[in-house]
Amino acid sequence: MDLLQKLLNIVLLPLTLTAILFLLPPFLFLKYLFSLKRNICSENVANKVVIITGASSGIGEHIAYEYARRGAILALVARRENRLRIVENKARELGSPEVIVIRADVSKDEECKHFIDETVNHFGRLDHLVNNAGVVRVDLFEDSSDMASIMDINFWGSVYSTHYAVPHLRKSKGKIVVISSVAAWFCTPRLSFYNASKAAQICFFESLRAEFGPDIGITIVTPGVIESEMTQDQFLRKLSQQRGVPKQLWTALAKETCT
Repeated sequence: MDLLQKLLNIVLLPLTLTAILFLLPPFLFLKYLFSLKRNICSENVANKVVIITGASSGIGEHIAYEYARRGAILALVARRENRLRIVENKARELGSPEVIVIRADVSKDEECKHFIDETVNHFGRLDHLVNNAGVVRVDLFEDSSDMASIMDINFWGSVYSTHYAVPHLRKSKGKIVVISSVAAWFCTPRLSFYNASKAAQICFFESLRAEFGPDIGITIVTPGVIESEMTQDQFLRKLSQQRGVPKQLWTALAKETCT
């Protein structure tokens, strides 16, 4: 038995390195070809109806602008209607043929049903649902309060919205876009509930990907630190205290990874 283990120790490492050297280049080449195909055959979203939750600021706001540049019809959802009006005006300027604003709290089931129904009643269809709404709170676990609210918005908000959107997306062979986070697998202290909510979100939509098959496309996005309202002053100060990293470095990182 000892002789076999020694033999395996001697043989396996060179075999593993050889396999990596031979298999990695073809894998990377195929990955590049698939990426190239996606870029060439990207979907034309002109005049498609798109709901974006959490569209009043941050990633959701800029997703709205990108869809607008490509001529999509937008339904912008968030709790701050005044901010949504600003995004609405800019989206129109960038090329969106029609934009509606719906004030809603995604953590409430009935309000998710309302903005899905209102969008479909207004435009007659739904092609894309972008589950972007989210919140972050930086606290040690022992100091945490109102723990359910993060899961209610980050996880259940995307579940409720998707539940009511699915029948309409099936009709249009539409897509669901999920804005999750690298925090789902890179678990940072003081963000325990945020990390958990994003991990649950990814597992849920990976399951739906298998359930829906080709009927509804699902894209899961996991950005890193993004410069937004959620990653300013209080967030960066607390995180830098916990990690022992200067706030200026976190700020620079946020600016570098901002999209």
